[in-house]
Amino acid sequence: MAKGPRYRVPYRRRREAKTDYQARRILATSDRPRFVFRPFNRNIIIQVIESKIEGDYVLTQASSPELKKYGWLGGKKNTPAAYLLGLLVGRRTVKKGIEKANLDLGLIRPTKGSRVFAAVKGAVDAGLDVPCDSDILPEPVRIRGAGISEYAQNVEDPLEYKRIFSGYLERGLRPQELQNHFKIVKTKIEEDQTI
Repeated sequence: MAKGPRYRVPYRRRREAKTDYQARRILATSDRPRFVFRPFNRNIIIQVIESKIEGDYVLTQASSPELKKYGWLGGKKNTPAAYLLGLLVGRRTVKKGIEKANLDLGLIRPTKGSRVFAAVKGAVDAGLDVPCDSDILPEPVRIRGAGISEYAQNVEDPLEYKRIFSGYLERGLRPQELQNHFKIVKTKIEEDQTI
């Protein structure tokens, strides 16, 4: 470690590469809440957080296991699931009277068409204003899961097919039917009045 009278030890979460304090300060001092997307090993959590002097307050949130309530049988952390979670959080946030939020990427690298921006697209479709360039949002066919369906149709070896899509098959969904299943679940979320 560096030494000397002028050396300043970085904050612990900066040393562990968990927090970008410069970006956090800008977002925390804004008058808008933060739209936070956090992927984990098996799930995705999306939260709308308000920063105050005494700490952060979660206003609304949704996580991948909640999609089961709407009959979702697809993957819990793929692009269609991220869109549906964004739609869910967006509807809950708008219902609370919050119309605008800023995107908080944390340490996630912004990649065109990624799951983060699928979640943003879902929130925007729900009526929440999250400033984002339309060029970076994923295409509608990608959001519906067309890539997964096409890939499943191109796998010729039945053993390889079962190995790759074992999770889908265990839950009772053929990956070729993912696009239709996505539309059904999206309609259920949009029609749910108890959100």
